[in-house]
Amino acid sequence: MATLAINPGGPLRGTMTVPGDKSITHRAIILTALAEGTGTIKDYCRGEDCLNTMRALQALGVKIDEARDSLRVHGKGIWGLAEPAGIVDCGNSGTGIRLLTGLLAGQDFFAVLTGDASIRRRPMGRIVKPLREMGATIAGRKGGELAPLAVTGGTLRAITYSSPVASAQIKSSLLFAALFAQGTTSLTEPRLSRDHTERLFQFYGLPLKREGTTLLMEGRPSVGWTATPAFTVPGDLSAAAFFIVGSSIVPGSDITVTGVGVNPTRTGILEILTRMGADIQLLHRRDEAGEPVADIRVKSAPLHGVTIGPELIPQTIDEFPVLCVAAAVAEGETVISGAEELRVKESDRITTMAVELRKMGAKITEKPDGLLIAGLGRARENGRLTATRAQSHGDHRVAMSVAIAGLTATSGTEIDGTDCIETSFPDFNGKLLELLAGSQSD
Repeated sequence: MATLAINPGGPLRGTMTVPGDKSITHRAIILTALAEGTGTIKDYCRGEDCLNTMRALQALGVKIDEARDSLRVHGKGIWGLAEPAGIVDCGNSGTGIRLLTGLLAGQDFFAVLTGDASIRRRPMGRIVKPLREMGATIAGRKGGELAPLAVTGGTLRAITYSSPVASAQIKSSLLFAALFAQGTTSLTEPRLSRDHTERLFQFYGLPLKREGTTLLMEGRPSVGWTATPAFTVPGDLSAAAFFIVGSSIVPGSDITVTGVGVNPTRTGILEILTRMGADIQLLHRRDEAGEPVADIRVKSAPLHGVTIGPELIPQTIDEFPVLCVAAAVAEGETVISGAEELRVKESDRITTMAVELRKMGAKITEKPDGLLIAGLGRARENGRLTATRAQSHGDHRVAMSVAIAGLTATSGTEIDGTDCIETSFPDFNGKLLELLAGSQSD
């Protein structure tokens, strides 16, 4: 079990990049595998989650050449996937298992999907139920509520479905199934969740239309799509969020993160931090492969508490662990509500962040759907937390968030179980050390 040691030092300074967007990488691999011809996915996320999706497509008969900075995917066409010889392991990736379940529901073969212990605890009924309505045959533990999931593919029919939660994973799973269904599928969300799947479908010219929070997907297109010779994945804003918060809360910091995706369904972190008083600038805005991209410059600034309601949860769902860190050292109270979805991520992130930040002296009250955080502000050593020995709870975002909190602690912090960081950001500690070294070279 790996342990990460964080020693508070000088400010964070310098220019950096972050891994390619994890959500986009998953989807780009799948859609390029279903395309005609060979496509190259550049600057992809090399975290284990995305590599497991790559291996899953290889198990389904897709040839993929792996290099450090690119994947060369030999598309099989929309009907070209083959039955896997063994069980497909999605590792720790909720995105991977849910999107692949939707994809496999429309195939003419049998497949079994599983994952690690965390994945086998996460709710799958939210995709299994509507996929069964479409005609899919899916078996699983507790009647399909839990993985492993055994999918017997077949002919699907279009449905009209209203999701009870705004979830990009549910929406995307059903969109991949709708691609193979007869008729036009209608999917409605209570609020707009991240829309990378829709943007990629439209980028490839697939028959998808939006009407408010409803998507209309025409199934079984008569003509396939051609793989893009070179598709560049924007930097992951969820990965950049750790350094954005770190630069905001460590005095004297000034960093620029280049080439980051700033899709408006993902930028809740930037909106909330700006409301808290953060000094954030978006520079050199541009579009790449249908996604808005910018360089993000962040300077340290005093933060204050805010109220974060349900309307911002879908745009910020992955960044709440590190937002809790910002709130813990801010001046005043931060209230988070409508975030019950955080309880069914890699860990129960409401409980795990409350537990770990309390160890560091933060004042946090846990609620069923969120947290009340009384920021330290200037009350104790200018908002500094207390060093501790922390646990990751097997959750990569918890581990990295506690690492950022450690930058403001009175002395060194140790975090146990940090192997999980490999799922999304293998070089996290190296990037952090580079920024700390940047301040020493000024």
